[in-house]
Amino acid sequence: MPSSEIRILPAGFQGVVGCGFRASGYNATVSANIELSDLLQRLHAEAAADRSGHVATYIPELAKADSEAFGVAYCTADGRVGVVGDAEIPFTIQSVSKPFLYGLALDAHGRDAVARRVGVEPTGDAFNAIITLEQQTKRPHNPMVNAGAIAVASMVPGAAPADRLNHLLEGLGRYAGRRLHVDTAIYLSERATGHRNRAMAHLMLNFGMLEGAVEDVLDLYFQQCSVVVTARDLAVMAACLANGGIHPLTGERALDQGHVRDVLSVMFSCGMYDASGRWMHEVGLPAKSGVGGGILAVVPGRMGLAAFSPRLDDHGHSVRGMAVIRAISGALGLHVFGG
Repeated sequence: MPSSEIRILPAGFQGVVGCGFRASGYNATVSANIELSDLLQRLHAEAAADRSGHVATYIPELAKADSEAFGVAYCTADGRVGVVGDAEIPFTIQSVSKPFLYGLALDAHGRDAVARRVGVEPTGDAFNAIITLEQQTKRPHNPMVNAGAIAVASMVPGAAPADRLNHLLEGLGRYAGRRLHVDTAIYLSERATGHRNRAMAHLMLNFGMLEGAVEDVLDLYFQQCSVVVTARDLAVMAACLANGGIHPLTGERALDQGHVRDVLSVMFSCGMYDASGRWMHEVGLPAKSGVGGGILAVVPGRMGLAAFSPRLDDHGHSVRGMAVIRAISGALGLHVFGG
């Protein structure tokens, strides 16, 4: 799709509750979509001019990404989707998977059991910092950093590795509304270079924070990060969280409503790693990024926003993706404390 082209993808739903525009009825729905899509198109064009940042190279396969690819998408809580630019180009989900796997663990084991394995405190450290365990409990600080996500991966149910992978893919697929798959080349590249993650896993094994064989857990984690999505998928997945855990298009429940609060809270305080405080202050939306270039944000009760651009800043966040979501939040007054 040319980067200047906008497509609105209606789902047969009426009303504009998800957008937050003051309007009603079919004509108002169309008007609200046009306003939001016009804004998205303008902000996409502005952010595309920013050529700063660089693609991730520490995973060799990620270094092959097209640095100029850039797409933006939204999905409202009542089921309307809009895309601009390269929003349907596939890429690997990477760390954007972490809040959704945290939700799967909460649904499978409950809050107390998960809390014994991983905390909810921000660290102020980089996502791949090795020393990320709490001094007293020896838990990883939160499920958004690599150590915490590995601990969560060890909690995915299943009698065998194939069962656990299938459970993971089914869970992510409920959010996306379609069957997802693993990019084998990315997975093998991550597996071959994931020595820091192995160090974290063995440290956690030493303190009893992992369940199962370390290499099996790491394999699942590397596969989790290598699941293929699009920016449109991420917007829909974010909209599930905005909609109380229910997929806005299929009506299927992706996450227990009682656990949505837990996931959004940790995303809000920890989702942008050592830039989380600034993001909360300036943008004010629960968000999660990944080194594949994806980023999503949740506007509770209204919509999910997502972007894809592989140019990353020094924290591992998409430069253009952050810019466009920051601008959308400011233009529409979406900061959760904005009144």
